Amino acid sequence: MSRPDDPVVRSGATPPARPGHTGRIPVALLLPAALGLLFLVLPLAGLLSRAPWSTLPQRLAEPGVLTALRLSVQTATLATLLCLALGVPLAWLLARVGFPGRRLVRALVTVPLVLPPVVGGVALLLVFGRRGLLGSWLDSTLGITLPFTTAGVVLAEAFVAMPFLVIAVEGALRGADVRYEEAAATLGANRWTTFTHVTLPLVAPGIAAGTVLCWARALGEFGATITFAGNFPGRTQTMPLAVYLALETDLEAAIVLSLVLLTVSVVILASLRDRWIGSP
Repeated sequence: MSRPDDPVVRSGATPPARPGHTGRIPVALLLPAALGLLFLVLPLAGLLSRAPWSTLPQRLAEPGVLTALRLSVQTATLATLLCLALGVPLAWLLARVGFPGRRLVRALVTVPLVLPPVVGGVALLLVFGRRGLLGSWLDSTLGITLPFTTAGVVLAEAFVAMPFLVIAVEGALRGADVRYEEAAATLGANRWTTFTHVTLPLVAPGIAAGTVLCWARALGEFGATITFAGNFPGRTQTMPLAVYLALETDLEAAIVLSLVLLTVSVVILASLRDRWIGSP
């Protein structure tokens, strides 16, 4: 708000518009924006229009729906925790430490973003399968088998979702003011104390954003999951896999499952993103 002694106010001139706030919207931008919004919203509207609302309560009460939903939430949450444990230190390394090959490492981190999920599932099989690079050792030495298990679902979801967390956290770290960390070091704080008490609070919004995106991506993962973990009800059949299976036999059941997944994703993203990031 302008002060009474502001020269602009005293002269009666119109104060300059704030950045990002314009009086007129260019038609050249408005039309593509409207088409883009329509392109994104129309398929969701089609899903809502075809939903069997009259039988929705009965279909939602079916055991398979609740089992798949519970498994999806559990595995997505565990995958997100795994991504936090591994992704935050990795993002810090990429943002704050200069080392040979950093650009290559950053490119490798983002590969799952563009890699077809099915290819990611095949790659996981070649590494963690019973005859894989690490899977054979895990099986023979520790008796651990990851493919076609719930743990395999978590691993597949973490593989495809971690880049979202790393990119968000690295961007937050690069934009953070390092003077606070330098001040903490000057006052005698060691690196771990500085990281936990200064760095993490500074980049908390970025971590929150990455966590939400990571969780949502893990919840909707399909290709790597079905390739690496299979489609076994109650053990590896998440909601996306249940939708795929129902689509072959019962279209209305597939629509109901899709509606549940859409509702959960929208509620989580809308509530947590606004609360943690403070988006308008």
